[in-house]
Amino acid sequence: MTAEEFNNCVDLHADNLYRFILKNVKDVHKAKDIVQDTYEKLWVRIDDVACTNAKSYMFTAAYRTMIDMMRRDKKQDRLEESHLFAVSHNKTYSDAKEVLNDALNKLPEIQRSVIMLRDYEGYDYNEIGEITGLNESQVKVYIFRARKFLKNYIGSIEAVI
Repeated sequence: MTAEEFNNCVDLHADNLYRFILKNVKDVHKAKDIVQDTYEKLWVRIDDVACTNAKSYMFTAAYRTMIDMMRRDKKQDRLEESHLFAVSHNKTYSDAKEVLNDALNKLPEIQRSVIMLRDYEGYDYNEIGEITGLNESQVKVYIFRARKFLKNYIGSIEAVI
């Protein structure tokens, strides 16, 4: 990949990458740091990464950097799955986005990541597996569990609208 192709890749995928990381870490400064580290990793491997694989490489590197940061900071508590389904939503909101964001924040880190890669970014199961280091069946299970939780948490559409 040339420097010009690198710049084009960064310009093309920067917003999606930043949005994905920010949605997970919920801290603007940490998200910017992770994205910047990702660009640095891509630059270091500029000769090894083809332009056609740059998007996948950047999302994979950003995801792994984010996971390392979260593990290092230990700021996110993992919820036990048995406790997840006891949580429910019973308020009436007029803002569906607020309810969905609240529900996404209650998901465990891995479930939130795979659901966002699938439903927000449009990756298929194989690509999500490459990014997260999971196999396809694990990705499907995490997406199923996340969607089931979101459905139980949000409840009926009448409560949201």
